[in-house]
Amino acid sequence: MQTRAQEAFFRELEQRRTRALVERDMQTLNELHAPEYELITPAGKMFDRKRYLDAIEREPFYAQWEVGDMAFRISPAMAIVRYKARLTFPSGRAVTCWHTDAYEDRAGLWQAVWSQATEIQPSPLQP
Repeated sequence: MQTRAQEAFFRELEQRRTRALVERDMQTLNELHAPEYELITPAGKMFDRKRYLDAIEREPFYAQWEVGDMAFRISPAMAIVRYKARLTFPSGRAVTCWHTDAYEDRAGLWQAVWSQATEIQPSPLQP
């Protein structure tokens, strides 16, 4: 059973990771992403760790990353974090998506191993 303290830890970890993505804090990004990390983007593209972090280092990748309420699945060696996010890109394009991250405990250092973002399409009935 997960505790509020565990949820608070992973909430802060995810916020730290997303801040580092926007700010292009490469030291933090290298620390928080496992060597075998993979991202599946809202467009369905796959980035491995090297390609993703190289793209972020080369030029701004995200202009803003807004984090919604988080849900958690936590075990001693793995945690999954899921929330609605609003991603804004340097072009001005914004995407609202479901974002899920899987973290693993690597000898006391929690690292993201998988991320997936699924764009939320507006309903035809919504304005």
